[in-house]
Amino acid sequence: MSDESDEVEETEAPEDEATDPETEEEQPDAEPEGLQDGAFVKIGYTARTVEDDQLVDTTDEAVAEEEGVADQGEFAPRTIVLGEGHLFPAVEDDIRGNEVGDEGSVVVTAEEAFGAYDDEEVRTVSADKIDEDDRYPGARIQIDGQQGVLETIIGGRARVDFNHPLAGEDIEYDYEILELVEGDLEQARGLLNMFLDLDLEMWVDTDEVEETRVEEPDEDDEDAEPETITETVEKRTLYVESTPQLSMNQQWMMQKQQIAQQLIELTDIDRILIQEILDGGGMGMGMGGMMGGMGGGGVPDDVDLEEALEEADIDADEIADELE
Repeated sequence: MSDESDEVEETEAPEDEATDPETEEEQPDAEPEGLQDGAFVKIGYTARTVEDDQLVDTTDEAVAEEEGVADQGEFAPRTIVLGEGHLFPAVEDDIRGNEVGDEGSVVVTAEEAFGAYDDEEVRTVSADKIDEDDRYPGARIQIDGQQGVLETIIGGRARVDFNHPLAGEDIEYDYEILELVEGDLEQARGLLNMFLDLDLEMWVDTDEVEETRVEEPDEDDEDAEPETITETVEKRTLYVESTPQLSMNQQWMMQKQQIAQQLIELTDIDRILIQEILDGGGMGMGMGGMMGGMGGGGVPDDVDLEEALEEADIDADEIADELE
């Protein structure tokens, strides 16, 4: 009996199938498949409220035209960096692990999207705080720096809803992963377009730049002082042509440092230069324009200045007195 028992034990745990715990620990973890954090991807998407199918956002121009909002901005696929919060976390989670060409649909809860509806955010305020032209139900107004919707106004009191217009709404995102975005120029272009909704002229050059740094002395040398060292280094520079649209863009005016910092951290670009280009195509005023438009380019040689002033009923002596 004991011999048979020993044979059974040997059969159940053969030596060549034994597991070595140390060997298991040394095996490297498998690389995750599909798109992961840090990937630049161009996606197309349409977001609608779950309850009443109201359009929230889209990159599809055809959808924008159907909804009658095609004149409210540019509708084209957008570049995002996965894991950087450019989309709601639930949407990023659904994209993570997928491949270019994949499509998906995900519902973002109200709490994660634009917040739950808060009854306490509906408040009564003095009607004096509302411009007379905006004193009607449904008007979008701003009071003490806070956006709201006017619900009712009776006498000198107004009822205003300060909740986000989409508060309490679950949002469904239908998306398609269109392509990977590679190269620092295209990545920068995609990010700036996403942040600012502007199509800007830009290019990338590698420049030689002088940098100054302070080198601390050897700790063993008590008499030594820090040394200032200037050296020439190469910098990948993103040049962006300034436009009136960029100068007046609210997002850029308020967050240019944060936008630039994120762009530098996420790409191979080292610095950003905004260039204002003057090509001489202005109003052509010149000195003549400054003198009230008399000739546009100064006074011609064959014109008698005193005679011209008399014809224009201008007293030259008065002008001289004013200049003094």
